Amino acid sequence: MKKIQFTETVLRDGQQSLIATRMPTSDMLPILKTMDQAGYHALEMWGGATFDACLRFLNEDPWERLRAIRKEVKKTKLQMLLRGQNLLGYKNYADDVVADFVTKSVENGIDILRLFDALNDVRNLETAIRATKAAGGHCQTAISYTTSQIHTVDYFVDLAHKMANLGADSICIKDMAGVLTPQTGYELVSRIKDAVDLPLEVHTHATSGIAEMTYLKVAEAGADIIDTAISSFAGGTSQPATESVAIALEGCGFATGLDLQKVAEIAEHFNPVRDRFREEGLLNPKVKDIEPKTLIYQVPGGMLSNLLSQLTEQGLQDKYEEVLAEVPKVRADLGYPPLVTPLSQMVGTQALMNVISGERYKLVPSEIKDYVKGLYGQSPAPITDEIKETIIGDAEVITVRPADLLAPQLPAFREEIAEYAQREEDVLMYALFPQQAQDFLGRREDPFYDVPVQTVSVRIAVD
Repeated sequence: MKKIQFTETVLRDGQQSLIATRMPTSDMLPILKTMDQAGYHALEMWGGATFDACLRFLNEDPWERLRAIRKEVKKTKLQMLLRGQNLLGYKNYADDVVADFVTKSVENGIDILRLFDALNDVRNLETAIRATKAAGGHCQTAISYTTSQIHTVDYFVDLAHKMANLGADSICIKDMAGVLTPQTGYELVSRIKDAVDLPLEVHTHATSGIAEMTYLKVAEAGADIIDTAISSFAGGTSQPATESVAIALEGCGFATGLDLQKVAEIAEHFNPVRDRFREEGLLNPKVKDIEPKTLIYQVPGGMLSNLLSQLTEQGLQDKYEEVLAEVPKVRADLGYPPLVTPLSQMVGTQALMNVISGERYKLVPSEIKDYVKGLYGQSPAPITDEIKETIIGDAEVITVRPADLLAPQLPAFREEIAEYAQREEDVLMYALFPQQAQDFLGRREDPFYDVPVQTVSVRIAVD
């Protein structure tokens, strides 16, 4: 019997995609033992936007969340998402910070590190790969899947080869926008499985309405693992529902290894949690909608909602279609970067500025300028000289690995936060989010000071 394993995302991407990562650890702890017995390949429960949200909105120590979950989960692997040289932030960090963060992640309980780069520039993965292997973690490198004239099946198969040669233990096709169609998924998985002798995982989102069909076809093609979310936090901009996909695949002759009774208990736990977020207004019904425009504009669902929110705040919601049409044009100008954090936010903002200002590239954010200068890595396709001149004039474009330009940063971070840091994890917290970490660590010094959890809406990181 063919076998397909499941990675459960409710503790990270499932809730990040639907409620902007606002689920506190207290909602997770009571059900972890059941999740550990349900037969999952892994629980994705850390990384992505969880670190930022713990500090900024939940008044929680993200490292303590990891340790608390590890204490309850004895058998199942714990998995995190890491943005390569960006770690969990939105810029490149020096190699010493990357290596230290990876080491501490494994020491505190992470088994699998899923590493991706927004540009598929494997140079930005090298340090994190080495550090993961040295720390004894499982290194899963992720292909940021997208579509364009250069992002062909051949392109992605070649990328998988490069990742395998760098030491990946497994590979993930990471379809953050939900645009991997069933037949392309079948071809891509078949080709990668033929070319690379490593376990292959597929991650997609239900945004466009085709995810379940895609999962069936990639399972038929030989994918080893798929990512799903328990039904309470599934659908829309999240992943397809664990129970539904498992039942369907078992009916097609696949062995999932899941205990569906345990899975049902997990849903029973998270259903009232979901209902509470609905009542509080943090679970917007719109994120559960199917959005076929994702397939037309190649824009992730979270990015669609962010653009609409920004336009509505400025009373310009009538410009929504115009901005959507501008997104693929900006993306082409910039060499077809995949629309994943931080490039999704950057491209969306530039498209917005082009439309609002009435003149393309009249206003250019500093992040876009840095991108064109090569400071995020190599663009997938070359950027024309005309666009370069329009955006950065005659400024120099670097061709080296961006982190090669960064001197070691940990000594300075340790000195700056010495007053509050009790351990190395506190220093790393400060390195990634200085203001939020300093505020949190300062509050921790006063046991009588209790800060209420903020409920201000924020953008959802698309990763």
